[in-house]
Amino acid sequence: MLSKEDQRRFEQITRNLRESDPAFFARLDHRAKGHRGRWLMLLTIVLWAALPATTVLAGPVAGAVCAVVLVANAVVMWRFRRRWL
Repeated sequence: MLSKEDQRRFEQITRNLRESDPAFFARLDHRAKGHRGRWLMLLTIVLWAALPATTVLAGPVAGAVCAVVLVANAVVMWRFRRRWL
């Protein structure tokens, strides 16, 4: 955790960087979003793999609900794939 003074300095440096070199700042921001997307994709794959076990253990209704949620997740990820990858 940064002190208030350090936080203020960090925000000032970030603001100056954003203003002085917006292309560099955009590349850094895009790289952070890419990592988030990879984790989201990994989580989606794990949940799809767990769907059969969920259906067996919790019943077909719970499995159907999970499948609908995962299909909606897949549609959203496909729609915004350029943002995450």
